[in-house]
Amino acid sequence: MAAVEGYDSDFLPTSVPLPAPSDGVESVRLLPFTHFSVVLELSRRLAVVTGVNIDGARLVEVDRGDDWHLDPRVPADLQCGPEVYAGNDLDRGHLVRRRDPVWGDQDTARQANLDSFAYVNAAPQAALFNQGELLWAGLEDYLLDHARAQEQRLSVFTAPVLDADDPPYRGIRIPRRFWKIAAWTTTATTSDTGTDGDQQVLAATGYLLDQSPQLDRIDLSDRQPATYTGPPPLGAYLTYQVPIVDLAALTGLDLGPLPTADRLPAPAHTVTGQSRWRHLRTLSDQILQVGDAGRPVLW
Repeated sequence: MAAVEGYDSDFLPTSVPLPAPSDGVESVRLLPFTHFSVVLELSRRLAVVTGVNIDGARLVEVDRGDDWHLDPRVPADLQCGPEVYAGNDLDRGHLVRRRDPVWGDQDTARQANLDSFAYVNAAPQAALFNQGELLWAGLEDYLLDHARAQEQRLSVFTAPVLDADDPPYRGIRIPRRFWKIAAWTTTATTSDTGTDGDQQVLAATGYLLDQSPQLDRIDLSDRQPATYTGPPPLGAYLTYQVPIVDLAALTGLDLGPLPTADRLPAPAHTVTGQSRWRHLRTLSDQILQVGDAGRPVLW
């Protein structure tokens, strides 16, 4: 594999470091790829965080291919490889979306496309969960289409929530939930900033998706019985926009400036769990920016 720089913290006008695992996570490996990076949690054989830079003005189309491969920088037995996906209804769900890092010149774009098919950039997902238009793929399309249409730069972070009580299967534990954060910059007016002139400020949104009901319907006959004792499942195919501070608590990650940049207005009173989460029935239900008097508006 050719040397690559991976995720760039200074890709946006405001620096956004790659989220970092807490001090309690000891076995991680940083793996840079073309325009994105994966932080692999070796004991779980899955990513604890991924980060990708998307240049909406320079996106290109390349043939998809399907060249899933192990990463030669990591021992095979520390990756969630092809044996996990054989003979079942699990998809190799891209974490960094295939199309997101595919920008720049043709050679770079083709390399980014190939890099996205590394097994370390995947996690087991129920097929309908992964392919659902209003779920994972639909949310990714929504973000990418905005970046393309407005020639916007985005940095996107994605990973499974690695809970200790995820159900065991073929030597791994299948994540029940996944999270995503999108970050960009927007122009703040003089009245917003209290300074002379306009300036670019960081904006971010956070999402949580749950595949618990779908996993329960898949015949994974060689998995051991497991009791899910975490928060109540969100229900079939539900997608939520959630406060980024909640994602920090769920994942144990240091999310740097992202919680402060959250576009989802904080609740006026202290609440926890799903009462803080905005159920997305359509993708246009998202709050991507706050306008005058705190009214939610789009991008």
